[in-house]
Amino acid sequence: MIPDHFIFTSDEKANANIRMMRNFAEEQGHKYFYDPHGQNYKGVCHIALAQEGHNRPGEVLVGTDFHTVTSGAFGTFAIGVGNTDAAFILGTGEILLRVPETIKVIFNGQLPPNIMSKDLILLLLRDLTTQGATYQSIEFSGEVIDNMKIEDRMTLCNMVIEAGAKNGIIVPNTSTLDYINARSDIKNFEIFEPDKSAEYTKILEYDLTNMKPQIAKPHSPDNVNNINNIEGKKIDRAYIGSCTGGKSSDLCCCTNTKIKKYQLKHLEYPLLVKFYEIINQKIDNLSVYEILVNAGGLFNYARQINKISAK
Repeated sequence: MIPDHFIFTSDEKANANIRMMRNFAEEQGHKYFYDPHGQNYKGVCHIALAQEGHNRPGEVLVGTDFHTVTSGAFGTFAIGVGNTDAAFILGTGEILLRVPETIKVIFNGQLPPNIMSKDLILLLLRDLTTQGATYQSIEFSGEVIDNMKIEDRMTLCNMVIEAGAKNGIIVPNTSTLDYINARSDIKNFEIFEPDKSAEYTKILEYDLTNMKPQIAKPHSPDNVNNINNIEGKKIDRAYIGSCTGGKSSDLCCCTNTKIKKYQLKHLEYPLLVKFYEIINQKIDNLSVYEILVNAGGLFNYARQINKISAK
């Protein structure tokens, strides 16, 4: 149980929800309640699930947020549900689902050094559009996926919901299994791979060797363009974080020389969210936090924490 979205707020209704969750966890003896007022709070739920070892292959995971699909990066059938479905699951341990058809996406080639998984999913959104995968599963594979770290896989699966997909899924590789085993003592999971005779509604294959960075322009995630085509456009405000881009690798990426010395300093209102690992992680003898603040970044967390009244 991880309170999210409305945790640092003076809204009494939101705070009442946190109290209700806290009381329920205490009544049920539930040890996996991540209290925003405790030392074990981990931030964005979809990232915390992974970091705390709650994601395992071959399992069904449901959450009351549609970016629960993030966990498909672990070979998990992960979906978002509404509150009514969630209550039914808690009461019965069951859920009625229609088996989704599948779109297969193959990413091959050698990724250029400046390309991240966010570029890949934006490229896919450009082609699928926001309605192109409605209630379908998106299965990722290919050379690029085989060599991709788990945090990058999470970004891919996180944004399949923007194409209307029911879920995204990737067969775990060795690095994924190492990540899981380092965080969980549960080893009795099963890895499912696609049948050789599997049928797909469509197969999309990309050679990413010469790919350029992608960007989604207002006001839709499928309004995607090559970043070179918007060169010279002024950026007023940047946000780094969320369940898509709030992982440690995302924030560390922002500490490269170009970001430190140019990009953030030329933003009027650069905003960054609090991420729990960046205080201690060092790059060139500076913490990631120090690097981003020196570059002009602002962290919302410290200003909001004083407004909490739920405790």
